[in-house]
Amino acid sequence: MSKVRRIGILTGGGDVPGLNSVIKSVVYKSTELGFEVVGIRRGWEGLTHMKPGAEMNPDYVRPLDRINTRGIDRSGGTVLHTSRTNPVRIRKGKTPAHVTAERLAKLRVDENYFDFTPIVLENIAHLGLDYLIPIGGDDTLSYAQVLVDHGVPLIAVPKTMDNDVHGTEYCIGFSTAITRAKELINRQRSTMGSHERIGAFRIFGRDSGFTALYAAFVTSARCVLPEVEFDLDALVALLTEDKRNNPSSYSFVIASEGAVWKGQKVAEFGEADAYGHKKKADIGHALAEEIKQRTGEDTMASDLTYDLRSGEADSLDHMVAITFANIAMDLVRDGISGRMVAIQDGKYTHAPLPDPKAGPRRVDVERLYSRERFRPLYSGKLNSPMFLSAEHSS
Repeated sequence: MSKVRRIGILTGGGDVPGLNSVIKSVVYKSTELGFEVVGIRRGWEGLTHMKPGAEMNPDYVRPLDRINTRGIDRSGGTVLHTSRTNPVRIRKGKTPAHVTAERLAKLRVDENYFDFTPIVLENIAHLGLDYLIPIGGDDTLSYAQVLVDHGVPLIAVPKTMDNDVHGTEYCIGFSTAITRAKELINRQRSTMGSHERIGAFRIFGRDSGFTALYAAFVTSARCVLPEVEFDLDALVALLTEDKRNNPSSYSFVIASEGAVWKGQKVAEFGEADAYGHKKKADIGHALAEEIKQRTGEDTMASDLTYDLRSGEADSLDHMVAITFANIAMDLVRDGISGRMVAIQDGKYTHAPLPDPKAGPRRVDVERLYSRERFRPLYSGKLNSPMFLSAEHSS
């Protein structure tokens, strides 16, 4: 009898709504194509830390079928769990106990880090994976190229509420983040109005301002982005004018977490993660304090971050997740590897894996943002794709 072909699937980095829809759809399509599916738990950690043996290590590997994935698309998060593990930078003290000191010595990169790529490749072979489907953002997918370079058949699926992966105009999680931001901001208008305050909403976006830009688009708000070092005096003047002209006597701005004003630097704190990122100080609170000091107005700071990635996916994210999964399986069926499913010019397609050296995709400020008004540009959208960000260089 011929060997049953096997697909591995994993989710890495921050969770977003829609991940479970991808997992379920891959499983359902795989059974039609004659594949079996194993879920790799906790992202890349599943392939760096699993202990090979006669049986699958349940801490890191989970067989998936139509029964145990039947209802998972009705909830957010990821049933496979996730981590920010970077296999080429496993920190000293975080290595699995079953890897010997002698083996670690061969994997050492420097005093503090090990490159576990040889172990990842061994574990992929041990699991008998014919294909791997990683779901992640630019950090998670940066390691996918390492595996492709080592001959691992792989199709990637982009997800991140920041929508900043090169090669695609859309990433799973983005629509839900904007939908959720609109709901939360509109709900808090009553508090801003009741107390006649100026609000500053902090939103995810370390290096790219797509989430702030589109949240502002649907709430008629001012916004500040990491791509533009902004004039704080000009912003404060506009927010003061907005409040004065509003019958409900409030105004607000949406700030990407990585936004900075001229002469200011956002402080970072804590230990850097495996991809070199530290936490950024809260731009929302910093802005609210500056506005209060400069105007004497009451202010309100609100953090919208984790609420935006929690709970079930909205309809658009659900549809994109299902479609991305089925395109990924079409590519697997056709023997295509080393690609990422994508949307370009508003159409489903596939693209090269993102170049890790390119960094995150960024807002085309000249086409999409008014520096003077701190607002999205609403005009001139005829023949633009739905998400208005057709730049997809990689």
